[in-house]
Amino acid sequence: MTLPSHVKIVEVGPRDGLQNEKIALDVASRVDLIQRLTAAGVSYIEAGSFVSPKWVPQMAGSEEVFAALPLSDQVTYAALTPNLQGLERAMACGVKEVAVFTAASERFSQKNINCSIAESIERFKPVAEQALANGLRLRGYISCVVGCPFEGAVAADKVAEVAEQLLAMGCYEISLGDTIGVGTPGSIETLLTRLLRDIPVAQLAVHCHDTYGQALANILRALQMGIAVVDSSVAGLGGCPYAGQTNNQAAPGNVASEDLVYMLDGLGIEHGIDLHKLVAAGRFICEKLNRENGSKVGSALQ
Repeated sequence: MTLPSHVKIVEVGPRDGLQNEKIALDVASRVDLIQRLTAAGVSYIEAGSFVSPKWVPQMAGSEEVFAALPLSDQVTYAALTPNLQGLERAMACGVKEVAVFTAASERFSQKNINCSIAESIERFKPVAEQALANGLRLRGYISCVVGCPFEGAVAADKVAEVAEQLLAMGCYEISLGDTIGVGTPGSIETLLTRLLRDIPVAQLAVHCHDTYGQALANILRALQMGIAVVDSSVAGLGGCPYAGQTNNQAAPGNVASEDLVYMLDGLGIEHGIDLHKLVAAGRFICEKLNRENGSKVGSALQ
């Protein structure tokens, strides 16, 4: 098995991470975090989400966040756009890459976005068409790719079916989300073996949660199978939906970017990120959120 020589890290902390934190940060703090991540060498950052502040108050002010970010050929600042209204808001801010999301579990889809998987795909088709017509790149997310809190194990065939639909819609890449972190290297191998029968490895990314402490092991298995794009969140921002809470702390969710970078360094895989600057960014945001650092590496290097 040959590991990739370079891995692209998709930093989801400023969007997926912060929207799952209890404290809603002001625009200036969110911009400060993104600028620190950029200074650390992060080249792809989910900077915000154009959803209703009524449903996701942590993402209010995304227009102001994007307005404060410099245009850059070196860094992609992406946004989540669940509908046409969100896409239009994103385009008005000059966003060049957007993302849509669905699930591989029917019950999770109903609980999360109040519609079936098929209905979510239909909702996204006009978003995809308009985004592509305006020259934007489109990324797709699939939640619950190995397990669902309501349905249990999720069949790889179902994930493949949803992924094929998103690719047909125009997504250039599919991020495979182990939303509740129940995956193991074995289940990740089973999933990827099925998907790689029909989908080029260059069109797949992994988004592993660390609820059961398996995220880095799962990512390593994905790397061994050729995956070269990994989603992660600075300081492990973002809890794990539906996984419960203890001591008023969110259950472990997104794998920490610092831990991922440390592992990649140990494997000799290039990624372009300065670990110490990344750790400093994680320390900064944890102080803002008054929370413990979710990164073991971040804690060790403080």
